[in-house]
Amino acid sequence: MTVPPQIRYELAFPDPRDADENGIVAFGGDLSPSRLLLAYRSGIFPWYSEGDPILWWSPDPRLILNLEDFRLGKSLKKRMKHFEITLDTAFPEVIRNCARIPRPGQNATWILPEIVEAYTTLHEMGHAHSVEAWQNGKLVGGLYGVAVGGVFCGESMFAYVSDASKSAFAVLVEHLKSRGFEMIDAQVPTDHLKRLGAIEVSRDFFLHRLEKLALKACRF
Repeated sequence: MTVPPQIRYELAFPDPRDADENGIVAFGGDLSPSRLLLAYRSGIFPWYSEGDPILWWSPDPRLILNLEDFRLGKSLKKRMKHFEITLDTAFPEVIRNCARIPRPGQNATWILPEIVEAYTTLHEMGHAHSVEAWQNGKLVGGLYGVAVGGVFCGESMFAYVSDASKSAFAVLVEHLKSRGFEMIDAQVPTDHLKRLGAIEVSRDFFLHRLEKLALKACRF
């Protein structure tokens, strides 16, 4: 079928400020690299369960960590010596472990096979990154996320050994600072990240900050 020349299709999201009371901006679409990258640059991320349409979120409040506010406690600093931390060494293994590890209050994972495939593609394109924690040659913790300008959008983490993911996170913070990044988008509030220095901000504040930082030319 020939599309009339006056019709143009545009890849776009609604304004995240128009999200519903739960933070849902839109549903449907796909997980193509172009759509995912546009979502992150717009302050939106996918989060849904098996059998549901793709749900796109921009919650209010938003949890962020200004890198200069990161708090590295003495006990964690000591524990970090028990791990070897690497970057972008085992992305597929990290995201698959994030998907399979049991989490309190969750009966199933939102990191579905299509999510694994989509973010692995982003990794191969240089947009998604992982941090790994190893012990005796075994992967025992890690995290992954998407880099957008001067912002690292954290997606998920896992740990089979106490403080493994925290140690990976601490190394991530220092690495990001050394590369000119300024903020981690932690998405939704958690006590775990608040203890490390993350704070809740309004959606408007976050979007305003993201708009500026997304223009920074930072290389992970």
